[in-house]
This record gives sequence, C-alpha cells and structure tokens, in this order.
Amino acid sequence: MARPIEILLVEDNADELELTVGALEESGFDNPLHVARDGAEALEFLFAEGRYEGRAGQPNVRLVLLDLKLPLIDGIEVLGRLKADERTRAVPVVVLTSSREESDLVATYDLGANSYIVKPVDVEQFVAAISRIGMYWMILNERVPR
Repeated sequence: MARPIEILLVEDNADELELTVGALEESGFDNPLHVARDGAEALEFLFAEGRYEGRAGQPNVRLVLLDLKLPLIDGIEVLGRLKADERTRAVPVVVLTSSREESDLVATYDLGANSYIVKPVDVEQFVAAISRIGMYWMILNERVPR
C-alpha cells in the first residue's frame, strides 16, 4: 500500500494559512499536513534538525507549498537549500506567493521550483486554486516511489 503524501505548507500569514488549510480540507484531501511559519522552521523540519530533530527516520515530506516572503529565511533561500541537497532534491516544490515580480519567478525556476502560482486575491479563486494544486500534485502527478 502506498504511503500517504505528506505535505509541508510554509506560510507566515495567518489568514492565508487558514484559507489554504480550509481549501485542502474542503477539497477532500486528508493527507498529513505540516505547517512551518518561517523559512528557518521549514528547513529544520525538512532536514530533521533543531526542534524537529526527532523526525529523523520519519517519512519524508512529498510536497512543499512554499511562500516566498517569509521571516528569518526567505522562500528563495529555502528552495535553494532544498534543491541543492540530495535527500530533498526530488521533492516537488510549488511556490505559492503573492509576488508577481519577474525576478522571483526566474529565480525560483532557476533553483528548481516545480511550479509558480500567484495567490489569487479573491477568496473563491484562492480556494479553487488550492483545490487544483492538491488535485494535480496528490492525485494526477506520478512521483518517484520511496
């Protein structure tokens, strides 16, 4: 039996966090969801370090939903470290951001982002976008078995 796909949501905005979690639940996805509220926490979680040292040997995250504008360590640096490490290089990363800056778009794809989605301002569109992300990455996309 296939392991459920664990998701790491990296988001510092409480309202957008609540919307994203609600949209995933509303869409019927019951995958294990972990939340990091800044870039440093995301890296600790992904690499089982610091406050997440006890995660060593735990199932690995299979999808990262990553905001770019984060406290402590920004999303671009998180993405760079994730894609530079052999252990996490193959983990799909969906950049989910409010940034429409071309430099952010180019930088994230250069670092190996799998997708770049600008968060819709409208709540209904935001919920629909999250549902589509979940549908594609958790159901349609074929991934490397682990």
